[in-house]
Amino acid sequence: MIGVLALQGDFEAHVDALRRAGVAAREVRGADEILDSRGLVLPGGESTTFRKLMDGTGIEDAILTVARRGDPVLGTCAGAILLARDVEGPPSQGLGLLPMTVVRNAYGRQLDSSIVRLTDVAPGALGEEPLEAVFIRAPRISAVDPSVEVLARRDGDPVLVRKGNVTAATFHPELTDDRRVLDLFLSGRPCA
Repeated sequence: MIGVLALQGDFEAHVDALRRAGVAAREVRGADEILDSRGLVLPGGESTTFRKLMDGTGIEDAILTVARRGDPVLGTCAGAILLARDVEGPPSQGLGLLPMTVVRNAYGRQLDSSIVRLTDVAPGALGEEPLEAVFIRAPRISAVDPSVEVLARRDGDPVLVRKGNVTAATFHPELTDDRRVLDLFLSGRPCA
């Protein structure tokens, strides 16, 4: 059972995408539900709102426990911000599960949202075909530790990364029919 953090944001789209892929998925809103999951998705939404809603609930510790026990964790857009070690625009700290720096809303406002064909993808992890990516007020990964695998880039910037069982996308893979990012997340295997 994969849990999708359902405090706010596009959690319903993730649950639908997982179910279409034949994966048992449910919305989770509390620490106990997160801990009972065998994988976790942190969806897009508003990262500062997520942090406020998580404050004092034990959710942050539950997310860290799920990741540290080796279950797959996927953060998309705002979820990628939560997974980061360092956040800019304004400066703050994420959960630190991925040693990287993320800049909020780096690709512009809501009106600047776009669908991009990513051609700079890691063939061993994603195959040879371009990857369709939906960017909505997307963050930009400005720096990654060498231990983080960069699996796709947009204009040279990392947009899909992974370290062990933790994967982050600055775009919304749940909004396309391409299942490669979802399959990568569910595989729980290192990509290299």
